[in-house]
Amino acid sequence: MNRVCIPDEEYAARIKRAAKLASERGLDVLVVVGTESDYANPRYFSGFWPLFERCGVAISASGNAALMVGPESRIFAQDVAKIEKVFVLKEFRESADPSYPELKADTFRDVFRAIGVAGDKIRIGLGSYLDFTLPIVDGLKDNYPQADISVCADIMVSLRKIKSANEIACLKEALRITEIATSEVIRHLRPGATELEMVGIAQKAIYENGAEYEGLPMYVFSEKSTRHAISRSGYRKICEGDIVQLNLSAKVDGYSPSIGLPVSIGKISPEKRRFVEFGLEAHRWTQDKLRAGVIASDIAKEFYRMYEERGMSDYYIYGPCHGMGMIEVEAPWMETDSDYPLEENMVFNIDTFVSAPSFGVRWEKGAVIKKDGCELLSDYLKGIVEV
Repeated sequence: MNRVCIPDEEYAARIKRAAKLASERGLDVLVVVGTESDYANPRYFSGFWPLFERCGVAISASGNAALMVGPESRIFAQDVAKIEKVFVLKEFRESADPSYPELKADTFRDVFRAIGVAGDKIRIGLGSYLDFTLPIVDGLKDNYPQADISVCADIMVSLRKIKSANEIACLKEALRITEIATSEVIRHLRPGATELEMVGIAQKAIYENGAEYEGLPMYVFSEKSTRHAISRSGYRKICEGDIVQLNLSAKVDGYSPSIGLPVSIGKISPEKRRFVEFGLEAHRWTQDKLRAGVIASDIAKEFYRMYEERGMSDYYIYGPCHGMGMIEVEAPWMETDSDYPLEENMVFNIDTFVSAPSFGVRWEKGAVIKKDGCELLSDYLKGIVEV
């Protein structure tokens, strides 16, 4: 099938780069884990996305790798994963906590031996620290009580922050599909429809046009609920005069960009227009500041200063951009304490959120950092939309 995706050789190259960074850190093995909702780090190396259960990847400093899955995922993983070695560990079981009394499960010792890691006093790096569950950490400690276990999340940020041509192609394809879904939702928006009905229209559009899944739990918020920075759509009926916030996203081979924009049902009132116009202005301002070599915190500090100078600081929630790739929000964030320089082919979502007293607006789109500016992954956002 001819489709936009990450080729097998790129997965192999990622493992080699990770092994090199692990070796330079003095690690014997780097371990990453993930869940159905936050699968990015293990899928980055294996192409495997679990459901119900957890999964993980272990990479030795010499460049060998193994995939670890729960008891029900062995055949699934063997069929789809880009890593040949697949092990079943009880530590990766689902949250219902079945005991599997008949299962002869593998152990971390089995996994590490298979990738060439020997000895007891080994150095283990946790590459996705926030994703580790206690059973997984306890399993590592029980198998290797003399091991030196350290947090190495920066290794994964280093690997994932610069996107390859294939990754950018996946993001562009996902945004092509998302644009179709966004247009369909806007076309069907009307008083009396519920937020969830509009989400259904978006879901239909993304699957019909080639998405593997939603890139995020897509939402359509109306009026009061648009103030939620993170939330879920509900059964609220859309009314004349509402601001409706769209944040839609299609996933293509694991890559999950989004498009966010407010839509007014009817003409925007003068009071609402003040906030909407400010949000769009701040969004465009951020786009103009993005280029390689700029320090991320400099942009974030100027961005916040704009809110202060315009009397909008009470309605500020977070900084101007966040990383974007396999997960719609991924490291690095762009905040007032972000001391890193922007580099070519880093990908960010320009994410401008204003939480006003009775409603909120968010403008969101993807951009690739270039030497002299940024390349927009989607140019869908043209201005204020009134229907």
